Amino acid sequence: MTFDLFDSLPQDAPRAEPIVPGAVVLRGFAREHEQTLLDNVRAVASQAPWRHLVTPGGQRMSVAMTNCGQFGWVSDVTGYRYEAADPLSGQPWPAMPDAFLALARDAAAAAGFADFRPDACLLNRYAPGTRLSLHQDRDELDLRAPIVSVSLGLPAVFLFGGLARAERPLRVRLAHGDVVVWGGPARLAFHGIAPLADGDHALVGRERINLTLRKTR
Repeated sequence: MTFDLFDSLPQDAPRAEPIVPGAVVLRGFAREHEQTLLDNVRAVASQAPWRHLVTPGGQRMSVAMTNCGQFGWVSDVTGYRYEAADPLSGQPWPAMPDAFLALARDAAAAAGFADFRPDACLLNRYAPGTRLSLHQDRDELDLRAPIVSVSLGLPAVFLFGGLARAERPLRVRLAHGDVVVWGGPARLAFHGIAPLADGDHALVGRERINLTLRKTR
């Protein structure tokens, strides 16, 4: 099955779909800038290569990651945290592209969160079969700011739960160009990605790229 067939949406599909109070999917919000975003992803990865982080428990993450902005999210046996320098190179993370900042600001405003100014962007690269288990984004010092998550490439099933891990998550289908914003009462909701189905996207190939923009300070 090709991505174009799998990703087709009805013309009358709503542009904004609430998930729960404080969380919304902005359908197709990033598509207008897809090529610029992907070019910037490649530029970031050329400076700070994709890598598979290790959890504090010693498990290798299946999703490849890198960062840009003032801070980058890292994980190893000592814990989860934000660092100003790439541990692989010792150099500052690549600067956040203007296109990332503009998209994050506009998406947050469209979801009701004004004046969002992220200082970190975690980039995730999913291959078919990879997943991201339920977790909370709670390593940021400023939990008043929302999270902005951009989907590019293969479609995915976004799992969005409650404030307790045991709560059964909603399953939200995300397509290329969709942007999820969550904050306020949903800021610490558990969320993840179900195992990625195989496919072939015209621009990205057999991958899904996710940009997650945060304000850490």
